Amino acid sequence: MFGKRSKHHHHLVLFLFLFSLITTASSQNSGPKTAWWQEARFGMFIHWGVYAVPGRGEWLMYQEHMPFEEYAPLAAQFNPQKYDPAQWVALAKAAGMKYMVITTRHHDGYCLFDSKVSDFTSLKTGAGRDLIAEFARACHEANMPLGFYYSLVDWRFPGVLPHGTRENDSVYEPLVAQAHAQVRELLTNYGKVDILWYDMMVPSDTKLWRVEELHAMARELQPDIIINDRAGIPADFGTPENKVSAQSRPWESCYSMNRTWGYAPYDRNYKTVHELLRLLGSCASQGGNFLLNVAPDRDGMIPIESVERLRQMGDWMRVNGKAIYNAGPSPVVAPNLGIQTRVGNRVYLLIQRWPGATVPFAWCGSKVTSARLLANGQMARIEQKEDRVWLHDLPAYPIDPYLNVIELEFDGEPAASDPAYR
Repeated sequence: MFGKRSKHHHHLVLFLFLFSLITTASSQNSGPKTAWWQEARFGMFIHWGVYAVPGRGEWLMYQEHMPFEEYAPLAAQFNPQKYDPAQWVALAKAAGMKYMVITTRHHDGYCLFDSKVSDFTSLKTGAGRDLIAEFARACHEANMPLGFYYSLVDWRFPGVLPHGTRENDSVYEPLVAQAHAQVRELLTNYGKVDILWYDMMVPSDTKLWRVEELHAMARELQPDIIINDRAGIPADFGTPENKVSAQSRPWESCYSMNRTWGYAPYDRNYKTVHELLRLLGSCASQGGNFLLNVAPDRDGMIPIESVERLRQMGDWMRVNGKAIYNAGPSPVVAPNLGIQTRVGNRVYLLIQRWPGATVPFAWCGSKVTSARLLANGQMARIEQKEDRVWLHDLPAYPIDPYLNVIELEFDGEPAASDPAYR
């Protein structure tokens, strides 16, 4: 006799259905170009520019309806004397990050690189330096994959939003020409570039922006480059922002450390280390990457709040990184415990709610041959009856202050049991 199935049963069935879609899509869409990137899972995003001078976020020119004549003098004040990109790279590595993406030019039009088609650059204003050249050199010397963010829109141009509306396409011709020229400069003058991260294609018209031509040029100049989806063509990977949202192709969720992308010292709403690790685990468990932003100040210093969080994440990653790198969705689920990832014949339980000396879970259709708590290497005694598993002789209280990870090894392909209650 069968009773009513609970909402938890229906949630599990839905999860298993979504798992099949995610794993199928991942196998169909991953390729040699994105393979290294999908294995990396964790990267650093950097929003930096003249907007760090007033420290009111990267959108102040738009949000305050500031004319360019008022905004431009900020460039003379932007002279980051403490900028040391090698330290940024070292911090990213210490955090367990495997690639970096920096804003070469945001919507305000200010370039951190030398450009022949603009005078609003770090080399030609206060800094007097090609800041991207220094960053690229630091990445290359440390074997850190390099990504360039580039905003297509430029608020300085007459008739371009927010200062006007799209009355005719001719208004955009100089802006489109600038974009093509500057992307060529970025992909020609700074050695190997691994990622091209477009943003803000306004208006959203691929023909107007000649996006297919832009992509073809990028791939000719950098044959191994991977390109995101924000230029109106799907390209190599998707970019959900401030949300974890699995897609039917390689994808990456980008998150700010607090509520702003650019430097804003008044914004004290930093995510906790636990929240950040949970987001990282959630991305990996659904087959995606986690791109976490930092916002250096006008001097080139990353705020201490970000540094501390990254170092603590790095401490966790050094012990538990095998649950993240190259990980994907797990067919074995334990909704009572938290997040699960899989690498080969191993499943990792990222436990948010530690249950005590015995860790139970169900719906397991394969034999568990070993179980080990990564925080201290302690092996569990395994009891398994049909699709139910109990891991005994573990600590009564959690060892790790954030997410405690148990590595399960199976005698073959991990599999879920029939989700129906027995």
